[in-house]
Amino acid sequence: MKAEKDQVILGIETSCDETAVAIVKNGREIVANVVSSQIESHKRFGGVVPEIASRHHVEQVTIVLEEALRQAKMDIDNIDAIAVTEGPGLVGALLIGVNAAKALAFAHDIPLVGVHHIAGHIYANRFVTEMAFPLLSLVVSGGHTELVYIKEHGHFEVIGETRDDAAGEAYDKVARTLSLPYPGGPHIDRLAHEGTPDIDLPRAWLEPGSYDFSFSGLKSAVINTVHNAEQRGDKIAPEVLAASFQASVVDVLVTKTVQAAKEYKVNQVLLAGGVAANKGLRTALRAAFSELKDVELVIPPLSLCTDNAAMIAAVGSILYEKGKRSDLTLNGNAGLDITIHNS
Repeated sequence: MKAEKDQVILGIETSCDETAVAIVKNGREIVANVVSSQIESHKRFGGVVPEIASRHHVEQVTIVLEEALRQAKMDIDNIDAIAVTEGPGLVGALLIGVNAAKALAFAHDIPLVGVHHIAGHIYANRFVTEMAFPLLSLVVSGGHTELVYIKEHGHFEVIGETRDDAAGEAYDKVARTLSLPYPGGPHIDRLAHEGTPDIDLPRAWLEPGSYDFSFSGLKSAVINTVHNAEQRGDKIAPEVLAASFQASVVDVLVTKTVQAAKEYKVNQVLLAGGVAANKGLRTALRAAFSELKDVELVIPPLSLCTDNAAMIAAVGSILYEKGKRSDLTLNGNAGLDITIHNS
């Protein structure tokens, strides 16, 4: 009996400040995963500058593509489909990846599949274990904080989202207040483990039963705490402030995730997004879900928390199997809705 041919998907991700290309076999085996980061270029500005990000993508996308193929010991003729992030993200950055993918697809007559960036973060967990539906994903990143209910492959329902600042955005703004370098999240997380949460900071629970999030008030409370202390001539230990801030964020994220997991009777909870690398959040989720014996908690490795193209290829694999295809009118869409994949 002839062995079934491996499905090989090439993924391209350029939604923000990482130029990434990956090659994935059968949706779950990473053959190559190359990421060119721009952190050093944006650090002096305290955040991502869209025009600079786009220029770097133009310079790097061909180099990263060639390196991924080299690491995989493949050429473009081995690729069954090209999956690319079409949104959300910085529109100029998205356009570089989308047009690179379209050029490859057109030149080599390879199917093209547009992928939602947040779906990619969720599907990064597929490299840890197979997904068990129905499931819930807590997505926590610089631009997004969402609870997404998934009843089957590619079918997403957002049951909670941020009404203002995303958690990662709040982390960066608090880090700036404490004069910590960009990106601020890892520095706040490190400091939080050196201090105790002695400052009483607000937790925005919103309306009863709501799974939405709000971190703007917390961010403002931290800034006011610092300014008020400075006016009195007092000095707040940065590790105490970081620990207090992180305790508030993690408390809300974990509590709402546990409540949603129970209400929706899910089999799995997947952590996703750049802030999934936060040690405080990972530890608190593990502790909370250790008591829910019928719900499996899945946390991706640190290398798959931040933006990468393997996660885009993982979603692309599912969509390709479902027969989903994009044509050459595919465009970057900064505000793309995750429910585009629903059918």
